[in-house]
Amino acid sequence: MADHPLIKEASSKMKISVEKIAEELKHLRTGRPSPAVLEEVKVDYYGTPTPINQLASISLLDERTLVIKPWDKSVLGAMEKAILSSDLGLNPMNDGNSLKLSFPRPTTEQRQKWVKHAKEIVEQGKIAVRNVRREILKKLKEAQKAGEIPEDDEKRLENRLQEVTDEHVKKLDELFEQKEKEIMEF
Repeated sequence: MADHPLIKEASSKMKISVEKIAEELKHLRTGRPSPAVLEEVKVDYYGTPTPINQLASISLLDERTLVIKPWDKSVLGAMEKAILSSDLGLNPMNDGNSLKLSFPRPTTEQRQKWVKHAKEIVEQGKIAVRNVRREILKKLKEAQKAGEIPEDDEKRLENRLQEVTDEHVKKLDELFEQKEKEIMEF
């Protein structure tokens, strides 16, 4: 049996919440060099805030160093300034042609702080999923009161809504476990 339109709506909205959290976790620093950490750093390029990854190639030099090679060398100083003023806590080394970002080995305390931050991000996702459940539950009850849905169908749909909610909360838990492992194992 196909899901009711309200269940499909809930599933779709919950999926979007999970995707947003996955994207946010991707940008969370783990101590491991990754070009993704620079995606939010914007450089003033001819008056337009532009992400670094649109102005340069970013590659891994070794397990602790990223190299940023701008296609237009005139923007090298602006990139350096943008990285220094970001909340990454990294000091780029400018050799005139490229920037090198060395990622120091994080302390256990830093790792625990990152894990805590990841947990907070995931918790926000769970709140968003529960808010969708609450919204759809309200719509189900209104539809039942209006006579659009029989009472026994409403109960069945409430149970199905809870299953969909549980599935998305489980996905968020899995995202957290994956991120925690990534942070703690390196």
